[in-house]
Amino acid sequence: MDQFSVKVFIRLRPSVLDPAGEATKSASNKLGVEGIKSLRIGKMIEVKIESETEKDVREKIDLLCDRLFANTVIEDYEYSIETI
Repeated sequence: MDQFSVKVFIRLRPSVLDPAGEATKSASNKLGVEGIKSLRIGKMIEVKIESETEKDVREKIDLLCDRLFANTVIEDYEYSIETI
């Protein structure tokens, strides 16, 4: 059985407002960091998982993302898989 490392990236859809991103952008300006045109906040989840095949890992990660990690109404996700 192989072991895989998966990094899942979850972001708000472009059409969804990001109040946390706007607040962070404003705070950045107050710190003197100028020039930020857009700032959006997402999350990254790391998973180490054992499985027979990468296809099986993809099925499991898709299930986790659809039902647990992301709110698919307002968030998009993508992931990368590495064999370790």
